[in-house]
Amino acid sequence: MESRNGEADELPPRDAGDEAKKHYQEGCPGCRLDETNESNTGIPYLNFFYIWIVCLTSSLPIQSLFPYIYFMMRDFKIAKQEQDIGFYAGFVGATYFLARTVSSVPWGIFADKYGRKPCIVISIISVIVFSTLFGLSTSYWMAIVTRGLLGLLCGILGPIKAYATEVCRKEHQALAMSVVTSSRAIALVVGPAIGGFLAQPAEKYPNIFSNGSIFGRFPYFLPGLVISILAAGSCIACIWLPETLHFHDNEKVEAIDEMEAQVGDSNLEVGKAKESGCTSTKNLLKNWQLMSAVILYCIFCLHDTAYLETFSLWAVSSRKFRGLSLTSQDVGIVLAVSGIGVLVYQLAVYPFIVKYFGPVRPLRPSVVLSILVLAMYPFMAKLQGLELKLLINIASLLENVFSTQEHRGIANGISVTLMSLFKGVAPAAAGILFSWTQKHMTGLLLPGDQILFLVINSVSIIGLIFTFKPFFSMSDALRRS
Repeated sequence: MESRNGEADELPPRDAGDEAKKHYQEGCPGCRLDETNESNTGIPYLNFFYIWIVCLTSSLPIQSLFPYIYFMMRDFKIAKQEQDIGFYAGFVGATYFLARTVSSVPWGIFADKYGRKPCIVISIISVIVFSTLFGLSTSYWMAIVTRGLLGLLCGILGPIKAYATEVCRKEHQALAMSVVTSSRAIALVVGPAIGGFLAQPAEKYPNIFSNGSIFGRFPYFLPGLVISILAAGSCIACIWLPETLHFHDNEKVEAIDEMEAQVGDSNLEVGKAKESGCTSTKNLLKNWQLMSAVILYCIFCLHDTAYLETFSLWAVSSRKFRGLSLTSQDVGIVLAVSGIGVLVYQLAVYPFIVKYFGPVRPLRPSVVLSILVLAMYPFMAKLQGLELKLLINIASLLENVFSTQEHRGIANGISVTLMSLFKGVAPAAAGILFSWTQKHMTGLLLPGDQILFLVINSVSIIGLIFTFKPFFSMSDALRRS
């Protein structure tokens, strides 16, 4: 194989058997791991387990706050009137994603220069520290700052995918990516459940937690503490995680190239971009086949995050504002049930749908069904008791299943940054819209709550339009499917 410095003419001729051999540099952790993977053809179950734990705990804080964010803002007494609570809650929900927008690319550079493992460890430590501090927040601005620092310092999103494919042989890389995906899907179940069941423990479990205890004085500390304890366990697991980066010039460059190729192969369009030679950002942006998929991905990220923020606020708001007056525990149950449904759908149902219909055709009817389900939400405020809880669980489950499609398969730096940006805008915009509609329940063409869900449905409609030409450019593989 030709060397990086152009000295291939000095190398002796090699046969096909020699080409398969690699040169391993002594003392290089990446070489040591490659040598281990070459000799051990089995699946590295233990490494996959560590990756699963790390990815799960780093994802728990993302949605754990939504069941209780309304009550937290209320207790801060920052809102002048009840209708303004959603306004302030939206910015707390947005801070994490906006901070991640700024830090995603620098963290990728850091991981390529100093290694994946330091990036992973720093991210887990940030979860331990700032999840705890967020639960101990005594003011609105403390919550904003701690949430923002968590998003800024938890740079695990991109590097963990690269790490998962590097820690194993090529034939096991698909399994490695499924480990990352499944852990994040489970975090969608566990995170809201932790937030919903453990927030305000002195009110929910007075026989265990007294009002004078630390959990009574800081009613939102327990969810953050539990997440921090779980993260501390995963931080210990990081001790046994091998480093995958090569720390010598030639091999390091090859390792980075290989990582980029692996990530590209796992995505819908990045591989296509690499085949056409679009290595620079400028050429990448000109690749409409790739960018149309990224734009579509971001639109649905905007919808999903705006829906999550809106539902969490609307479900617990007062009946006088046509809310459901649910508790944080009720919201946690609804989100957890929806997360279980999405997990089962993605693992058991969706692969068969894609096999026979491809990834795009099922997306369009799913979006239409999602719009129809969401349009029914405002009328649920007329229900009470068990009937309401049963129907809202079913509706939320269907909404999440219909709106969750594996068009979220793009994992390059541009899409991660744009995804975080759209996810950062969504909670803030949803909070502002929620607050505005509560102040305008009457006097407009439609009641405020119907306007709220109509706007969210409008995002889905835009996404649906972008699945058709000329907006969306399908690859040859998708056409054949």
